[in-house]
Amino acid sequence: MYFSTSATTLALLTILPSSVLVHAVHAVNATRSDKRGLIYITTEDSATDDAAFTGSNTGLTWYYNYGAVPTSSLESTSLAFVPMLWGAPSSPTTDTSFLDSIKSQLSSGSSITHILTFNEPDGTTSTGGSSIDPSVAAQTWLTQITPLRSTYGLKVGLPAVTGSESGFTWLSNFNSSCHSLSSNSSSTTTTTTNCTADFIPIHWYGNFEGLASHIGQVQATYPDLPIWITEYGYPYQSLSTTQDFYNTSAEYFDRLDYVARYSWFGAFRSDVSNVGPNAAFFTQKGKLTDIGSWYLGGAETGNVPKGTAAPGKGVGGGMGWKWVLGIVGGVCLLLDEGWI
Repeated sequence: MYFSTSATTLALLTILPSSVLVHAVHAVNATRSDKRGLIYITTEDSATDDAAFTGSNTGLTWYYNYGAVPTSSLESTSLAFVPMLWGAPSSPTTDTSFLDSIKSQLSSGSSITHILTFNEPDGTTSTGGSSIDPSVAAQTWLTQITPLRSTYGLKVGLPAVTGSESGFTWLSNFNSSCHSLSSNSSSTTTTTTNCTADFIPIHWYGNFEGLASHIGQVQATYPDLPIWITEYGYPYQSLSTTQDFYNTSAEYFDRLDYVARYSWFGAFRSDVSNVGPNAAFFTQKGKLTDIGSWYLGGAETGNVPKGTAAPGKGVGGGMGWKWVLGIVGGVCLLLDEGWI
């Protein structure tokens, strides 16, 4: 799918002050933000690399791992865990395994407050999406997510669709399915309850101009919902371009009131990163890169990442799909003419 230069530029100009378009090189290299979170991915180096995330001075406040239960190495930290219902079960009207897991954690004293739902349901499984029909997702939501919000008071996010137009279409169909499934008609009354959400996640892999435009489009479509950027990056760019993108985007997120949280996709070593070595938090030897250090609130390290991984080759933990996502999974948009 193609986006024209004029359409993207127009959307961008409606939401961006001119000052934002100037790259903020190293502008936020030692700042911290309560909005910053960790996308935790298990790798063969986790035993050593996790130390960067378990200290008392990481600059992070929350994390998720695409699953329902916390990561053991992070349980003793102050990071708030956000569970995710990644996909839909085969029996969406009766399967309550995710709901039961969260209820069990809450009864054991967990401080869970937020829930993420459905990872890229408009995407294919080959590119990391959960590939769920909107009607199936709606039924799953009503069975497992609605009780967590209505009974336990948890805040829930809309499904985390891709950064393409198909994402907006999927969400529209999801909301329509929710409306239909939750309507209760009788001869005298009709009551309707949609799949109510408290925030909307965004996934984005592309340049800053496209990212800012996409945020503006999401905010215009869902003006009452805070935005979480739960995956983002600019794959396979030069080191300077990647660093400029990181600094510009982080500064932008931190000053937008309606952006509540964000998490950079890069918590791994550069030699296994299939979104490009320059996006990684760690060098091939496990040293923090500049971006890794900046993201954790530290100073420039001067450690240069190098990479050998090829696109599509992921690392352990069943997360190999994620590496393809930055290139294929409905997210790579250029300002002039890009394809998704």
